[in-house]
Amino acid sequence: MERLAVKSTEIAIVGYDRLSQKLEIAFRKGGVYLYTNVPESVHQELLKAPSIGTYFTQKIKDQYACTKVH
Repeated sequence: MERLAVKSTEIAIVGYDRLSQKLEIAFRKGGVYLYTNVPESVHQELLKAPSIGTYFTQKIKDQYACTKVH
């Protein structure tokens, strides 16, 4: 899984695995979550969004199955 540090007040690191379509989100206040069946286009839009936190809240949170990994 490729992981990138991002500029966001809420999110520290975004990881994505193209083959399994898994998106990993590490939050600055703690907690790492794995979202499944996330299309690559959603990952790309997340990274390009003017506000990564807002995009996450509107387009990913509560839209995809999620498990806490840390």
